Amino acid sequence: MVKHVILWTLKNAYSDEEKKQIKREIKAELEGLKGEIAGLTEIVVNIDPLPSANCDLMLDSTFVSEEALQNYAVHPAHVAVAEGKVKPFTASRVCMDYRVEG
Repeated sequence: MVKHVILWTLKNAYSDEEKKQIKREIKAELEGLKGEIAGLTEIVVNIDPLPSANCDLMLDSTFVSEEALQNYAVHPAHVAVAEGKVKPFTASRVCMDYRVEG
């Protein structure tokens, strides 16, 4: 199993209300990929960080293998969400991929 975790910070150009809407849309689009991409077993987007956090949202996803993660990265459904719903609104992105037993 492979975990793929991303932390994003939204651009400062948006109001708090706009950021809430952007986060809801990103969550819906990314979580909607479950069942569409082979090897993606779990995908959760957290959009409600505690005040101590220094990012706006987090993707926590699980894949059956590194190959499945690589296929996800170029899958047209994922690329459409990344290019259309995520990248235009985010200022920064931090990613960590790692293997898990189980």
